[in-house]
Amino acid sequence: MKKIIALVMAAMMALSMVCVASAEGDGHKIGILAPVASHGWVAGVAYFAQQAAEDLGLDYTLLTCADAEEMSANLEQLVGLGVDAIVLWPQFPGLETAAELALSKGIIISNFDMIINVDEQYADKMYIVTGDNYGMGYEGARYITEKLDGKGKVLVLCKPGAGNINDDRMQGFMDYLAENPSDIEIIGEHAITFVRANDESVMRDALTVYPEIDAVFSLDDGTSMGALQAIKESGRTDIKVITGGGGCQEYFRMMLDPDYADIWVSTATYYPSMIIEAIENAVAVLNGEEVKHLVVLPTTIVDRDNVEEHLDENTPY
Repeated sequence: MKKIIALVMAAMMALSMVCVASAEGDGHKIGILAPVASHGWVAGVAYFAQQAAEDLGLDYTLLTCADAEEMSANLEQLVGLGVDAIVLWPQFPGLETAAELALSKGIIISNFDMIINVDEQYADKMYIVTGDNYGMGYEGARYITEKLDGKGKVLVLCKPGAGNINDDRMQGFMDYLAENPSDIEIIGEHAITFVRANDESVMRDALTVYPEIDAVFSLDDGTSMGALQAIKESGRTDIKVITGGGGCQEYFRMMLDPDYADIWVSTATYYPSMIIEAIENAVAVLNGEEVKHLVVLPTTIVDRDNVEEHLDENTPY
């Protein structure tokens, strides 16, 4: 069966319980479906999802789940509840059948940030909001190359098996280096987990393997925070640049920390607030408005030079 690729939700959402709320609005019923939280970014997504649903005055149901089987069951539950649209963040593979069931009932699906395949006959009911994973890698490579003046040894902290998040960011990174020849040398790739404590241990091990590291290409802010802690404890002074991904406020503050004044601490933005646009798009479609089927939100590189513009004490991430 011919399939069409739709970018859908990547990372996870918070709230281990079912959340149901009603508010005065235009009568739209929205289902929001996501994984249970395992990361601060995920908690941020949950926060912004509920905020958006309530600000828009929606009658909404938010369900979270731990695996593909539960997520498929929750999709079917939302169909049974008679929702008009589903904002879907399918962290798990194997959701095609349940998604196609919803689509066959005329339910709009507004996807958030990963990849799901459905039959092309349903393409007109599928909408996607995602961050620019490829751009994050591309701009990260540019940043490292420029800060090292085109020469240095780079350690890569990546997460094979994390779907298009890892693959797109790594592809962007490698493409920039291929298109802009320099004396940048990738000395190794180490697998991370997107769990800060675990990735601190990964970096600690890497520091014992490589006597010289000029920069670290990291895919995630939590990973980078763990890596910086390991670097600090090691007393190493050779590392001059580290990237990240997400937009974590704690990581932003580390950019201004005197302890890391000799390191260009940076990140590529990938804000959890993107979920707001996915919800707004679903409502717009239900209101008969024209909405792009694919929305890719651009990334911004943040470091000590511009971090003040991105500090926000009110965000949970």
